[in-house]
Amino acid sequence: MQYASHAYRHALTGAGITASMSRKADCYDNAPMKSFFHPLKTKLFHHRDYKTYAEAQRDIFAFIDGFYNRTRLRPAIGYIAPIEMELKAA
Repeated sequence: MQYASHAYRHALTGAGITASMSRKADCYDNAPMKSFFHPLKTKLFHHRDYKTYAEAQRDIFAFIDGFYNRTRLRPAIGYIAPIEMELKAA
């Protein structure tokens, strides 16, 4: 567990980086981030080779606003898109 070693964490702190690490033996701490980044990587990054930061930024925004928040069905909220749930709650 390199990311948990004292020397590694000290090097991060020295570089002004705050590491994010879950609690011991709690595999669910990172579940929300994994559920976001997995479709982003599989649906977007594995199919493109970006030449500029602006291209990547444009596609990431389109993914989040066009798919992730608007059309992706969420089982936890009755298989509706997050935007639909937000509109119902308004």
